[in-house]
Amino acid sequence: MIIVSGKLYVDPEVRQGYLDGCLTVIRRARAASGCLDFTLSADPIEPGRINVYERWESDIHLQRFRGAGTEPDRLTEIHAARVEKYRISSVEAP
Repeated sequence: MIIVSGKLYVDPEVRQGYLDGCLTVIRRARAASGCLDFTLSADPIEPGRINVYERWESDIHLQRFRGAGTEPDRLTEIHAARVEKYRISSVEAP
């Protein structure tokens, strides 16, 4: 299993518009083969922060989706980002 998580920073006044513009990508991801979860959400404390969380069955599924990811014009709104990919070897209940 693959988890992609992190944070993006945009101007606080454009954050909601940015998230609204990502709804198509979120729907497309969740419908994609191998997607177990996908969300972009407004951080409740930092006004310009967007939290990223994706969970995929495998690298192959993630790579197949990447061509259908964020629109290039959306990238210009991001001032900073820290997003990392984690390879998970097992999962258990807390």
